[in-house]
Amino acid sequence: MSNFALRIPESLLSSAKELASMDKTSLNQFFALAIAEKISSMKTAQFFTERGGHADPEAALAILARTPQSAPATEDRISTARRKQLRNRIRKAPAAA
Repeated sequence: MSNFALRIPESLLSSAKELASMDKTSLNQFFALAIAEKISSMKTAQFFTERGGHADPEAALAILARTPQSAPATEDRISTARRKQLRNRIRKAPAAA
């Protein structure tokens, strides 16, 4: 275990204390978890960026071209209302960084 002095704005510290208290964890645990989540997020983004670099769009399109051109099975269909909900959610989603 290591120690690290952290300088953060008072407003951020206040919010962190409140959230840690609501989560019934110590401030130390709260910060450790927040850092772990950020590391995980950044490593995941890096993983998919690297994997995407190996992608072969031509091969993917060739595979899709071989799929049958039929309507989805009844249980796979979504209603028009649900489709609109999903489209609105996508439009409102923040852009990926």
